[in-house]
Amino acid sequence: MTTKILNIHGYQGKPHNTAYEALVKLGCDVISLKLNYDGNSPDNIFDELKLKCIENKPNIIVGTSLGGFFAALLAVEMGLPVFLVNPCLMPFLHLPRLGYTHSHELKPYMRLFPKITELESEKVCTIVGLQDEVIDTLDFTKALLYNSRYVEIPQGKHSGSTLPLAEFFAQTLEYVTFKLPQKELAETVFPMDFEED
Repeated sequence: MTTKILNIHGYQGKPHNTAYEALVKLGCDVISLKLNYDGNSPDNIFDELKLKCIENKPNIIVGTSLGGFFAALLAVEMGLPVFLVNPCLMPFLHLPRLGYTHSHELKPYMRLFPKITELESEKVCTIVGLQDEVIDTLDFTKALLYNSRYVEIPQGKHSGSTLPLAEFFAQTLEYVTFKLPQKELAETVFPMDFEED
């Protein structure tokens, strides 16, 4: 049976991002929407994503950067496993730095934020780049999401292309699909060397 995944891109990202490409290469059936974060309220985006979950019945949700915020919310709402790639869990802090001019839309992010604390640890797999030049709240991310599937990439940056996503997804898919005992990913696969951009 093919694993069906809802992939959520980041702010100003594209549906066929690095996570999408890695998952397709692994044989997954990936649904990836183009989201307009600037032209839509957080509540409307969340409702759109919930509807896509109901219609498509994915097994797993994947979210990159701001998509990680919505992926985490959906995982809580739908009870699904979630893979987070450099998640932006506090968009109300980071979006204004990235040119987001809809300050009236920051309050809904603040209102939705506490729901993330309801994530079930055994359903969360996270990969972060320690050289991330966009997200500077890695201590918070680690405190909230740390488990045996929380992987830090020393030379990884914000772009998914600087992270070993194919290897990460292969192992986390195995964990989620077969519920096998999982070794610490950091000990079995990482660290990896990456060429600087």
